[in-house]
Amino acid sequence: MARRSRGLVLAVALAGAFCIAVRTQLSWVPPPTEGQPTARRQMLGAGVLASLGLAGPGAANAYELPPLPYAFDALEPSIDKETMQIHHDKHHNTYLVNINKALEGKEQPPILDMQKGAIKAGPAFRNSGGGYYNHNFFWLEMAPKGSGGEPSAKLAGAINDAFGSMDDFKAKFEAAGAPGARFGSGWVWLIVKDGKLEITSTPNQDNPLMEGVDATEGIPILGIDVWEHAYYLKYQWQRPAYIKAWWDVVNWNAVNGWYEDALQGKAPSADAASTAAAMVGIKKAKEAAAAQKKSGASFNFKFNTGFEAGMQFGS
Repeated sequence: MARRSRGLVLAVALAGAFCIAVRTQLSWVPPPTEGQPTARRQMLGAGVLASLGLAGPGAANAYELPPLPYAFDALEPSIDKETMQIHHDKHHNTYLVNINKALEGKEQPPILDMQKGAIKAGPAFRNSGGGYYNHNFFWLEMAPKGSGGEPSAKLAGAINDAFGSMDDFKAKFEAAGAPGARFGSGWVWLIVKDGKLEITSTPNQDNPLMEGVDATEGIPILGIDVWEHAYYLKYQWQRPAYIKAWWDVVNWNAVNGWYEDALQGKAPSADAASTAAAMVGIKKAKEAAAAQKKSGASFNFKFNTGFEAGMQFGS
């Protein structure tokens, strides 16, 4: 009898320890490392709880702040670490909070689907919804210097046809973003419209996907944020210097994929799943590049998990 009682006590103790361990595991997420914002911890915790059916009402549908697919200082010297931290964790997060607030109690469509009718839907959707989408897009189209690849032969040919040469394209793109052309805050875009490339510029957080936008409507495949918060800490009033330095961190691997999709009428989704896939793709691309360097091989790598981009290596 005593032996049975001791066994019962031991079983109860073990069950209690197990419950505590599970509770601790669900509430704990690893501390952020350099270049990994707190949002990444929040996304991890939310994902664990959602997978177990423990997330709060509507939490699974709320838009999230996607982590950067690189460290805050990875784009230096083109864009400094402090600017990236403030831009991502403060400005981008503000758009996220405001669009989630505007959609409380309502159905939350994929962020891409919202863009078309954002202007008609009202300021919260146009400004905060647009700002959220635009910044998701912006982080994905950049990569550390030397890792973003080059325009594909197909895209380079289209740029030459539309603008004369790559140098002419860059000059026209930079001119569209100069303070005299885009007065105040806004964006400059390379878009696909009717199968052709065009440069356009939008005010504030508008983008070319929005119906009724004061710009040329089309599918964006490249865009630069020319709000002061994107460059002022490093470049102050010298917006043209910022745009010129930005070319060094363009992720042409992503742009190439978006161009192929745009020719089929598909716009970049630029959602949290895209960022997760991009992070996986960047890791695989680095591994593939290292393998190519070792073997001297030339090949193409493409991944597709909510985000598509032709990762190209070799000549």
